[in-house]
Parts: sequence; C-alpha cells; structure tokens
Amino acid sequence: MSFREFLYFQKSDRKVIVVALCVIVVALVAIFFLGRNTTTGTSDVMGPDSLARQTGNGGSLAERSADHLDGVYAPERFNFDPNTADSTQLLRLGLQPWQVRNIMKYRAKGGVYRQPEDFARVYGLTVKQFRELRPFIHISPDYRPASEVYGRHEPYPSARKGYGARPSESHWGASDGYRSGSQAAGGQAIAGQTSYARDTVRYPIKLKAGEVVALNVADTTMLKKVPGIGSYYARRIVGYRDRLGGFAHVEQLLEIEGFPEEALAFFDIGNGPTRHLNLNKLSLSQLRSHPYINFYQAKAIVDRRRLKGPLHSLDELSLLDEFPAQDLERLAPYVEF
Repeated sequence: MSFREFLYFQKSDRKVIVVALCVIVVALVAIFFLGRNTTTGTSDVMGPDSLARQTGNGGSLAERSADHLDGVYAPERFNFDPNTADSTQLLRLGLQPWQVRNIMKYRAKGGVYRQPEDFARVYGLTVKQFRELRPFIHISPDYRPASEVYGRHEPYPSARKGYGARPSESHWGASDGYRSGSQAAGGQAIAGQTSYARDTVRYPIKLKAGEVVALNVADTTMLKKVPGIGSYYARRIVGYRDRLGGFAHVEQLLEIEGFPEEALAFFDIGNGPTRHLNLNKLSLSQLRSHPYINFYQAKAIVDRRRLKGPLHSLDELSLLDEFPAQDLERLAPYVEF
C-alpha cells in the first residue's frame, strides 16, 4: 500500500493503524530487552553444582561473589615498594583506580615514601587497609635521605663572620678555596683544625688605613677591597661612573643612594679619562641621558641652539631659568663646545 493510498483511508482508520504500529514496536523492544535480562539472570537459578562446573573451581556462589564482584578482584597480598610499584600491582593490592592515579601523580612530582607510615597518607586509605598492607611495605634504602647516611659524620668548621660553613678538607679537597680563621689572619693553624685557602675573589682582603683605590679605573673586584663596599655598591659605582663619563671628584660618590661616607677616605680620582658632552651636536635624548641634565634642561639647550645658533660657553645657559648656578657648576667638567 502506497502512501497515496494510505491517505484515502478515513481519519479514524488512520489513527487505528498508527496505534497498532506503535504497539507492535513497543512489543518488539520489550521482547528484546527482556530476553537479554533472562539470559543474564540464568546464573541466579543455577544450583551450586552447576555454578561449580561453570567456574571450574568447585566454589559456592558466595565464594565466587567474594572473589569476583562487578569486575573487581579480591585484594592480593605481596611485598611491594610504593616508590616503584606499577599501577597493576597497586590495583592487585585492592587500591581503587583513583587512588592509584593519585599515587602516580605524587611520584611524578618528585614525591617519595621514605617510611611505611608515609603510605598511610594516601587519600581514601582506611585504617583497616593500612594495617593489612603495612607488613608488606618494603621501601628500598635508596630512598632514604642522603644526609642520614653521609652527612652525620662529616666535620664542619665553625662558621666565621662573612664565611659559610664548609665541609672538611678530607671530603672537599684542599683546593676548595677556604682556610681557617687563624690562617686567614696570618697566624698559625690550630692543632687538629682543618685548614682552608681563602677565596679572595668572593671575600677580598680589605684595604688598610692609608691605602686608596683609583676611582676612575678600578673594576668591581678592586672596589670591593674598600671597607664597607660589597658587590652591590661596587656595581653601583661602576654604573654611575659610566653614566657620568668619569668622576670629577670623590664626593660625587655620595650621590649614590645610601653610599657609606666613611668609605670616601679609601678613594682617589686617579688619572682615568673623563668623557665630555658636545652641547652643540648631541640630540635631546642623548643630552638627557646624562645624570646632570634633565628633560627640561636638554629641551632648553636644543631650543637655544635652534633659535640663536651654537653655544660657546656655559655662561649662555646661565641666562636660562632651567639652569641654576649649582647645576652649571657640577656640569662644567663634562661639557665642550
């Protein structure tokens, strides 16, 4: 019967046919699912002898259910190391898959179980489970802290001010770069005390009163010999010297924030060159890069050149409001025309 012929039925007949088709479809679906449930549930009506023959181990229904319930096997017991056991072994011990994943993530991030009690921290592990697993946890000695094995009997010298405690020479060797306090001061080594050669690069010998450093040519290693000057101020001195173009007098060091004034006595200007600024050739950005010229002063110099031509002396800048007398005085050693 074609669809066109179907339309020639009366409306009431068409409804009856549709309902009949729906009933047939529902019946077929019900028969399909009920048939599956009947097949699956045959084991529920099997006797103990039949179940024993099917499993092949002669066990009863209760025993088989305990061994295999919803695909989860009964926990096994064997020696294992939680630091090296794979996921299969952990599942065989009765741990849940999500617990195994947490253990693997913990180990992947560098976590280590150093003693059996550490395994009790596994999330979701019950007291009963841990008591059952505790006799089978055997952690390899390789996971013990190295300090427990090698660090307990190593003699360390007493730390001096400015020096870190170092292992004994028998462990690190004489070339380690340190020596004992009495030898560092020029005295004799104390009997029974390990001696070290001093690291004069990291801990330079400081200057004595009356000794000076050439400020314009000294590098950071030489500057650190000045009492009160460490790596921080040594770098600040070199950086400020490069920005200035050289120091014109020692007192300019006090322009460095927090500089110790008592260290000035150990500096001398020396014969290092001073870099000069040509006020008639440098651009605005080049002029303002000098510590003694700000943006407004650099702009005033450029505008003065543009309006009245090249500069010939600092006296011409004294006519500008941007240049007070003290600024011109400290700028004088660094300019040329």
